[in-house]
Amino acid sequence: MTAQDNQSGNPALFTPMLYVGAAIAIIAFVFSGFMLMTQGHAAFNMDANVAWGLPISTYVYFALMSSGLTLLAALAMVFGFKQYYPLVKRAIWLAIITLVAGLAVLAMEIGHTFRMLWAIPLNLQVESAMFWMGVFYLADLIFLLWKFQRMERGDWSSKLSRQVGIAGFIAVVLAAGTLALVFGMMSMRPFWYDPTLPVWFYATAALTGVAGLVFFTYLSYGMNTERMPKALRMDMEGPLPRLFLILLFITLVMFLARLTTGLYANATEVNVVWADYLLASGWFHLGVWGGILLPFVLLLARGLRQSPAIQMLAAVLVLVGMFIERLYFVVGGQVVPLFKGTWERDLVAYVPSPTEWVLTVMGIALVFALYALGERLFNLSDMPQAEPGEAEAEPEATAEARS
Repeated sequence: MTAQDNQSGNPALFTPMLYVGAAIAIIAFVFSGFMLMTQGHAAFNMDANVAWGLPISTYVYFALMSSGLTLLAALAMVFGFKQYYPLVKRAIWLAIITLVAGLAVLAMEIGHTFRMLWAIPLNLQVESAMFWMGVFYLADLIFLLWKFQRMERGDWSSKLSRQVGIAGFIAVVLAAGTLALVFGMMSMRPFWYDPTLPVWFYATAALTGVAGLVFFTYLSYGMNTERMPKALRMDMEGPLPRLFLILLFITLVMFLARLTTGLYANATEVNVVWADYLLASGWFHLGVWGGILLPFVLLLARGLRQSPAIQMLAAVLVLVGMFIERLYFVVGGQVVPLFKGTWERDLVAYVPSPTEWVLTVMGIALVFALYALGERLFNLSDMPQAEPGEAEAEPEATAEARS
């Protein structure tokens, strides 16, 4: 299979996407940087009660999407599910750029963006989950870049390439799990305090990763599967949408379990967040029912599940819905005041400021610009050459995968 055969089928899209995305990202960066330099953290609608807002939820969203994409790539790189190889290189590139976008938003939220470059290494807060989250995500990014460089050189399965893939898988499992512990270990925030939170993060990371891969793959080929290489087309018609459906089911079951526990457990601070904040918001209902339940229903029927339009719709619904869920998760843990005297105030109100929204737009624009750059510079549909025995078995395997 030649490189030309593997190239994406919608090349005219990527030049304007690159320039428009880069322009939006630069303008958003300049605007938010100006606001932070002139107003400081007052540019954000955050205070001592709600210290983490939209920028943090955007970071969590992109970081977990990156983790999910890496977990998806690990199906082929680590666990030997070779039918996923046509998806691996695009998944790795998307994992790199979404993690970069998340870290860029986080760096702007910190305030003094460059101070973390020396403050974190020199202070070594080794008992902090947040410190280890940074270490593991940095290791994750290094291994992703290293693995992508090996694949770009045509080295998919050498001993070193396999070791890099395994190391990247271990790093991302530790990174996503530690990110969950940043929230889950806070006993003073009962809504977050949950030893099962890493499981929820892994499941939703995988879900958003698959949704992101579906979205960008169809975007690359203009929604036309006939333009795709045969192996990739078989994946998009069989294994990937089926995995998408399974992850939607797992996420839906876990959400219903969290909802039931939150509403009926003997924990007032948790009950009030679910009843008076989350379920009282139409946006939250749109995010979880429109972003989890509706895509699950759409993909249940095999005929619909194989439709590019339905897959694309389900992917967009999941990406939007999980973005809303991340925001309500991050803010929901802080709406119950920590300190109460003889009076008890209402739930803390929070609405993201324009600067916070601009930072989010910067992250999204950065993802689109870097993805377009990747499509222009690399062959993201590349895959290892099949050995003779594997090539003969391919038609039977793909037919079985589609059933």
